[in-house]
Amino acid sequence: MELNLTKPLVVFDLETTGLDLVKDRIIQISYIKVYPNGKEERGNYLVNPECHILPVITQLTGISDEDVKDKPTFKQIAKQLSEHFTGCDFAGFNSNHFDVPLLAEEFLRAGIDFDFSKCRLIDAQTIFHKMERRNLAAAYKFYCGRKMEDDFEAHRADQDTEATYNVLKAELDYYTEEHQRELGEAPEGRILQNDMEFLSEFSKTNKNVDFAGRIIWGEEKDSAGNVVLDENGNPKMVEYFNFGKYKGKTVAEVLRFDSGYYAWVLSGDFTYNTKQVLTRIRLREAQKNK
Repeated sequence: MELNLTKPLVVFDLETTGLDLVKDRIIQISYIKVYPNGKEERGNYLVNPECHILPVITQLTGISDEDVKDKPTFKQIAKQLSEHFTGCDFAGFNSNHFDVPLLAEEFLRAGIDFDFSKCRLIDAQTIFHKMERRNLAAAYKFYCGRKMEDDFEAHRADQDTEATYNVLKAELDYYTEEHQRELGEAPEGRILQNDMEFLSEFSKTNKNVDFAGRIIWGEEKDSAGNVVLDENGNPKMVEYFNFGKYKGKTVAEVLRFDSGYYAWVLSGDFTYNTKQVLTRIRLREAQKNK
């Protein structure tokens, strides 16, 4: 099934020096930019991480220090990528938990404030896990009917990107009411809408405000402990700290009575994205109090 798009969708994958959002760096980024008219553009970059690539990563990805020594750094390609990605939604495999947060970090290190909060983020792994609970290779075999190793080279971003794109389209074919009835399945709860807003919501697995989950959404409560409702009668959601001595307290409240906590976070070993989110909340609260 072809994707029903209202704006471009970037299907992408990263290879990195490790899994630490603060310390590790991108060594390969690959993407397929799919336009609403069906046009597809592909990009694939090896990236110099400006640090040593451990042997275990080279063994996993096939990418060594020698492969990237003459390649551009992320900072050198960041502006071009940002311009190409602006106005797009994003899809990947485990992307909401790792690839998007790390890409956001790399953009911020390069001095580019790419606001992913304005993008719909679709995670084919989350869709797969909610429906069948397996990994990319199993997803490819399940939905596409072929072994991934027969079609792709493992642990290369460009190969995983192609596989993820195929899986996402096949998921939409598989979870139609017609196909589910052909399988003898009750379609209730097993239908995916070919709509990026629906898939983005379906891909969400947490209430994180920042990618690292240091700040989360929660229901606002009044002084008596009652849930505050918005104008539509729904619980009003506000940001809460999810770590440290102020865990469980609203960010706005902490910023009012302990202004030094903001400076402590900004100077601490937190992701740039966490600092960015906290800064935006601080500026918003300052505007309210003017």
